[in-house]
Parts: sequence; C-alpha cells; structure tokens
Amino acid sequence: MRKAFIAGNWKMNTNLHSAVVLAKEIAEGCADVVHEGGLTVAVCPPALYLSAVSAALSSSPVALGAQNMHFETTGAFTGEISSAMLKDVGCTYVILGHSERRHVFGESGTMINKKVHAAISAGLLPILCVGELAGQREAGETEAVIERQLHEGLSQVGVEKMAAVTIAYEPCWAIGTGETATPQQAQEVHAFIRKTLEGLYDRSLAQEARIQYGGSANPGNAAELLEQPDVDGLLVGGASLKGADFVAIVDAAG
Repeated sequence: MRKAFIAGNWKMNTNLHSAVVLAKEIAEGCADVVHEGGLTVAVCPPALYLSAVSAALSSSPVALGAQNMHFETTGAFTGEISSAMLKDVGCTYVILGHSERRHVFGESGTMINKKVHAAISAGLLPILCVGELAGQREAGETEAVIERQLHEGLSQVGVEKMAAVTIAYEPCWAIGTGETATPQQAQEVHAFIRKTLEGLYDRSLAQEARIQYGGSANPGNAAELLEQPDVDGLLVGGASLKGADFVAIVDAAG
C-alpha cells in the first residue's frame, strides 16, 4: 500500500528567522500524525536556509528537501548547488523539473533527466514534476505533454532506481493562481501517469509509485484531492508558508 507524502515547497519565500519559526511550528504540529499515520512529510526551504531548517527539524519526523540542484558533483558552476552539498546539510528529498524551472529558467527535459540520475546516485530522493500549461490543456495536449515529460525525465532510470522517485503532477495553470484542478481532473491525470509508468516499466512498479498533486492545494481541498485513488499526496506551495495550514493538510492525509 502506498504511503501518503505531503511536501511543502517554500519557493523564494521566508527569511532566516521566519524559516526556522515555520519549520519548528510544522515539526511540532506534525509530530503525532506522522508517527501514527505512517505518512511522509517534508519541507523544502530556500537553499540558503537549508542548514538552519535542518537544525530546527532535528529529532522531528519531518524530512528536509531542496528545491533544485545541479547535475554535476563539483566544478566551475557559479551559483549552483550539488547533490553532495544537499546531502551534507541533511537533505533527503530534492524537487526536480518544477514548472518554474522548466518555463521560467528554461530547463530542458535532458537537463532534468541528468539531475534525476545525479540525485539518485547521491542517495537523494527526487520529486520529479510534470505538468501542462493552460494553452496545452485547452488544446487537448495534456496527456501528450505528460507522457513526453515522463519519458524524458525517466530516461535510462531503471526499475531499481525508480523506487527512489516520486512523481508530482502540477498543472501549470493551477500554480500560484488560486485555481485548482478538480478532484476528477487530478484523478484523470494521475491515472494516466500510472498507466504511462506501467508502459515504461511494469504494472507492479506503476502501482507502487507515489504520485503527488501540486497546484494550489490548501486545507479546504486537501481531503477531497487525497480521496482520489491515484492521488498519493500533495506538493504544497503557498499553503506551506503558514504552519497551521500546512499542518491541517497533513492532518487531512493522516
């Protein structure tokens, strides 16, 4: 049985003080439900505050994740952060291929695939994001876009490595807009992702894979989204910046 996974992506928000306060609030609020419910919870703060948040989460069941990484281990890559650096400050997870990385910063499927391989090789657990733009959904291209992104992002990722990967479906038109895919829309795409994984690998792996929904998830819609049979968790944006809201979402998953 798949274990629910709730992750908070803080994006380029918080400062040192507020990041630590938020991390402690989440750690305290999630302690009982994570232990009792058997679900996974992680927060992904800005890279600059990873060490401080790691310390704040000490002795907590809440895991630490990063929002991005470079695929090379060391070298002349000014401004980049390697997988080894993330491991060094206590990261377990790393978000890769987020729509903002794809569409704002121009990351290609090939680059994202390199990052997936580098993360797994370093012992990190990647959260691979896929999702369509509003125009692509309107044109009926959602499945074609998702299938291409999965093929690109998981290229040469064998069955044994795939166990480390979480897939996150984040419809770009529902990120930071306040608009959310309906539970039915989310379920349809999640089921398609699982079907695509079955074609890439096998039915057993597809059934075991965790697929999160990301796109304006909040305490008001979390329970209904999580009730869908192929929605295994949430990648939470804005609502993860308020401790009480994020804890309420975790409670809904528990």
